[in-house]
Amino acid sequence: MDSSLGSSELVLNPDGSIYHLNLLPEDIATTIITVGDPQRVQAVSKYFDSIEVKKSKREFVTHTGHYSGKRISVVSTGIGTDNIDIVFNELDALVNIDFTTRQIKTKKTQLNFIRIGTTGSIQPDIPIDTFLISSTGIGFDNLMHFYDCGHIKNMELEQALGTYLDWGKYNIHPYAVDVDKYLCSVFDSNRIRLGATGTNSGFYGPQGRVLRLTPAIKDFNEKLAGFSHGNVRITNLEMETAAIYGIAKLHGHRAVSLNAILANRATGEFSKQGHKTIDELIQYALEHIAESQLV
Repeated sequence: MDSSLGSSELVLNPDGSIYHLNLLPEDIATTIITVGDPQRVQAVSKYFDSIEVKKSKREFVTHTGHYSGKRISVVSTGIGTDNIDIVFNELDALVNIDFTTRQIKTKKTQLNFIRIGTTGSIQPDIPIDTFLISSTGIGFDNLMHFYDCGHIKNMELEQALGTYLDWGKYNIHPYAVDVDKYLCSVFDSNRIRLGATGTNSGFYGPQGRVLRLTPAIKDFNEKLAGFSHGNVRITNLEMETAAIYGIAKLHGHRAVSLNAILANRATGEFSKQGHKTIDELIQYALEHIAESQLV
């Protein structure tokens, strides 16, 4: 029986590159920094000692180069968990599927994903312009419900949150996936906090913002901020982390999400030095990669 992947499943461009990312297997490193904003790719790669690959298609920009002896790729994902599904499945395909035979490789390659992103705190004691590692990604979108993923989720936390929120009546069924412990240890220090990060499918209603539309859940942020389970509380909201943790872990990869707190939803503050804070987080991440055992 032919086990090769059909052309409608593994979609390649005429030059043999993966469909959306426009990349060939040799274009990426095993350590990959992901950013949402395509313009932030250059903000990372400007610190590289050398750059060997620059490719782009749509919102997906990739630079691969070297920093302090480490080969690193930086890839922009765009916004949202739908884009994470595309980017992370295609990055895995680049290393774990033979594009010539269209066969899944017997020997798998493990990738290390480091998200550098922005976020808003929902806890008043987490000030703007601080850094936070997502100890768990809690998804309020539906991406992981399309995958067989029970074995990689934090079911105890997920069930506790589901009972507390009781949001099934809104068709919201949150899932929870923990950070990779090794990558968390690489970036942990007294400079950075830990907290559970909520991931949602939008920026306005799905994060409790009100402009002209009335939200279905009027106390969205307050309800999330009031949750605790053991020593876990939800500290911040953004739009990619839970999907990154889920898809990466399903493929056997490692992932960590590093967040720059640019807004505090509880106090109504927004950073006046956002670019500086993000740049400091980029340098923090690169320095820790350089000092790590990542290759």
